[in-house]
Amino acid sequence: MQLRYLEYFVALARERHFARAAEACHVAQPTLSAGLSTLEDMLGQRLVIRDRRFVDLSPEGYAVLPFAQQMLADHQAMRTALNCDTGPLRGTLRLGAIPAAMPSAGYLVKALTTEHRGLQVSVRSMTSREIERSLVARDLDAGITYLSNEPPAQVHSVLLYCEQFVFATGSGSPQAELSSITLAEAAETRLCLLHEGMQNRRILNTSLAARGLSVDPVATADSYVALLSMVASGGLHAIITDSHSAMVAAHPALRLIPFSDPLPPNQVGLVIIDREPLSPLARAAFTVAGKLNLRSPLPAFDRQYPS
Repeated sequence: MQLRYLEYFVALARERHFARAAEACHVAQPTLSAGLSTLEDMLGQRLVIRDRRFVDLSPEGYAVLPFAQQMLADHQAMRTALNCDTGPLRGTLRLGAIPAAMPSAGYLVKALTTEHRGLQVSVRSMTSREIERSLVARDLDAGITYLSNEPPAQVHSVLLYCEQFVFATGSGSPQAELSSITLAEAAETRLCLLHEGMQNRRILNTSLAARGLSVDPVATADSYVALLSMVASGGLHAIITDSHSAMVAAHPALRLIPFSDPLPPNQVGLVIIDREPLSPLARAAFTVAGKLNLRSPLPAFDRQYPS
């Protein structure tokens, strides 16, 4: 069985579109379709339900998929391990990170590429659920996500830092002069927040509900960059995490205000799939993450990230 045919199958399962799967595999669509047909003939099972376009995987296709993903991941890990025996760690480490953790991703990438000069890192902004699914599917080597809420299953994890919710406002707003603000006061402002598909938003909603509060944002987004842009130029406010404190401090149009009645902090860490043998890339990410010093004895709002 050619691994290339498995690559076609896994790409189609991921993209759910023949043309996009072919593009991801850098082949023409007829080549991909022919390879899939050959794979089905070899296995004696129909793996893909087709009409003139992709419809879905068959039940047999879904049964085969995790084994195909594992075989491809093992093959790549084996090649990386062989290269490690003859020189420095090389390859592309695929890292997924929730939006709130993007600043910490920068420090991890710096540490990884400093310790492993031949390594490249591909960082993707993803939801926590996408990170978990992608780890299982072997589409990621590591992820940065929440450990204290909806923790992913079947992973090794290492704590990176604890984050605290803060209130973001424009430098010209009345709230900008406050030394602190209550959750109830913040909930009454015109807010922009992450959408409810993001775990950060679900944590916020649950924590506020425990205080008898709720929020009804004017706008939602899937990134902190979008939220902070709306705060800086759109006249809105936001409830974000202090993981972005260093970035906000450098922006003259933004202010972060701590809560006088803060919500509980959230643990954020690096996760890799719990499966032996660990791939060299996953092991490198886990080892380097364990050496990072992103935690601080200072209050979360005053945390200064390492340079």
